[in-house]
Amino acid sequence: MEYRNIELLRFTTAGSVDDGKSTLIGRLLYDSKSIFRDQMDAVEESSRNKGYDYVDLSLLTDGLKSEREQGITIDVAYRYFATPKRKFIIADSPGHIQYTRNMVTGASTANLAIILIDARKGMMEQTHRHAFIASLLRIPHAIVCVNKMDLVDYSEDVYDQIIASFKAFSSKLSIKDIQFIPISALNGDNVVHRSEKMDWYEGSSLMYHLENVHISSDLNLIDCRFPIQSVIRPHTLDYQDYRGFTGRIDGGVFKPGDKVKSLPSGFISTIKTIELNGEQISEAFSPMSVTMTLEDEIDNSRGDMIVRENNVPNIGQDLEVLVTWMSAKPIQIRTKVILKHTTNECMAIIKELKYKIDINTLHRIEGIDRVEMNDIVRMSIRTSKPLFYDSYKRNRQTGSIIIIDEQTNETIGAGMII
Repeated sequence: MEYRNIELLRFTTAGSVDDGKSTLIGRLLYDSKSIFRDQMDAVEESSRNKGYDYVDLSLLTDGLKSEREQGITIDVAYRYFATPKRKFIIADSPGHIQYTRNMVTGASTANLAIILIDARKGMMEQTHRHAFIASLLRIPHAIVCVNKMDLVDYSEDVYDQIIASFKAFSSKLSIKDIQFIPISALNGDNVVHRSEKMDWYEGSSLMYHLENVHISSDLNLIDCRFPIQSVIRPHTLDYQDYRGFTGRIDGGVFKPGDKVKSLPSGFISTIKTIELNGEQISEAFSPMSVTMTLEDEIDNSRGDMIVRENNVPNIGQDLEVLVTWMSAKPIQIRTKVILKHTTNECMAIIKELKYKIDINTLHRIEGIDRVEMNDIVRMSIRTSKPLFYDSYKRNRQTGSIIIIDEQTNETIGAGMII
């Protein structure tokens, strides 16, 4: 099977503790025949050792020893699998409140979020939190899986009540596409195969939806953005004057012959060639990593950006950002930090803390003077040099930043430009 040209779907799982996220992923991997025999043998043996009378599929994903011992997920576990229709990367995010930052990390590149709700418990604080984060990160698609339907006798009434309460909450959020599926991850109902025990449910299985959800139009193919990662100058006899700019396209479609502008210099040139894996191609688009050459000798370097002549991003040093704070060390106004944006890096200062968001009510808490770990805060940041950016709403790549501690080099915050 030729997997190279199959579309890739990145999805994240979220939900409260013990909602069955790891079991669901284990079931997806098992029923889609994406695990090796020796992995399955190890899981069966581990389940027997724990005294279970069933095979605990969650052990396929809970990788850390402390997770397996406690039966919870702490870090983001990434899993890869493929079917004939699509390739998948799963980010299995933790459910505990203190690991909100891990969920943000896992969800930041996702096309789709699976939000699990325990049928016995209904909407929990973490359901609100994770749905809000999925909305905040502009994940275009969401599937709400009401899990453990086997423990409520596959009741349609229980399912309908949970869906009604989720819809009432999600009306305040900005997720474009939300689907609802009743499942039992433990027994495999509606996960890969349709369940016969819920004949009242007329929709598709989770796997069918994952294979068929339309994601190709989610990318920004209008605003051409090519942040330069490095410059290739071979200086060999064959390539005396070769100057190639490499990087990942973060928006739009580029073709040889296109008129482009280089930032920050503002010089105009024309694309001479676009190369992928050493071969010239006729067009390139997000998220391809390519090498571009221009007709003119322009002195570009890492952090510069190639854009369309008549479609330029915002250029400025004052950013309004919504930041998830990831460090145990609180932060205050006037703190100096390192800010990373696309391939650019510069010093910055926290100018103002405007408000933090109460995730349960979505209300703003104003008048704050410091930020604690896992807080989601709106702040103003001043950078030491102009950046080329779009709003996160318009472009998730050029609208996101990472905040780094200048002394420890630790990532302390991740933000979205408003």
